[in-house]
Amino acid sequence: MGPETGPPERIAIDHDDYKAGYVGHTADGRQFFLTRPFETHPVDGDNREFVALYLFRADGTFITARIDAFGSEESVAADRAHAVRVRELGDVTYGRISIAPFRVERFGTTFGLISQGPEVTGDIWWVTAEPGDYMAFAAPWDCGTYDT
Repeated sequence: MGPETGPPERIAIDHDDYKAGYVGHTADGRQFFLTRPFETHPVDGDNREFVALYLFRADGTFITARIDAFGSEESVAADRAHAVRVRELGDVTYGRISIAPFRVERFGTTFGLISQGPEVTGDIWWVTAEPGDYMAFAAPWDCGTYDT
């Protein structure tokens, strides 16, 4: 399959002032994506918010995820956890990253940048930031932009 018709090996994410405000490179050459995924409980509608720091090797392969979970009433605690994760990164350069799709399970939830193939003929491949499907990437995979 060509790069436009199959799952990506890497996805580019450009730094911006919205969902990709915390993407870049650490002083030791790793790539990072610090984000705030969320999920709504299907039965009671209660929200859970997460602070997720994903780390990648310089070549974009996934290393690890550091994820904190918070209830809907804990936004101040989530903000603090986010600030702690930023400090943990040390000196960073914000900018474009190119990383492989990945998935990890934490707190009974699937996290990551998850490839999803076409469900019907004519559909396209997508990669979505989960949980919450809050960023969606489509080919060309190196364009660096996403839909929300």
